[in-house]
Amino acid sequence: MSEKTRYSDEELQEFKELILDKLAKAQRDYELLKASVTNSEGNDVADTSPTFKILEEGANVLGKEEAGRLAQRQMKFIQHLQAALVRIENKTYGICRETGELIPKERLRAVPHATLSIEQKTQKKK
Repeated sequence: MSEKTRYSDEELQEFKELILDKLAKAQRDYELLKASVTNSEGNDVADTSPTFKILEEGANVLGKEEAGRLAQRQMKFIQHLQAALVRIENKTYGICRETGELIPKERLRAVPHATLSIEQKTQKKK
């Protein structure tokens, strides 16, 4: 029996559903983060009224900066998930880009946008 070179259409559909679920959640999280950075939820003067609470203002700025970084990271995750959907459509999903072998299903379930097997990923870190 020859070694499998790609996942079946049924397996790809299973991964697609998993990715679509993660993508929907990631987009919701991104919108919440973006709203906290842009203060689009409020229509008050909290960010423009003069105040003498310097430490409080500093904490608010740091909070917005952190939310901005998290939003950027979330957008990158969304882009990786969208790229994984393209690979599913091209039927190249789940193939290690270094070795050309199938990435184990367990890894893809944990990290659905993975393009490297665990072995290749750990080698890259060294």
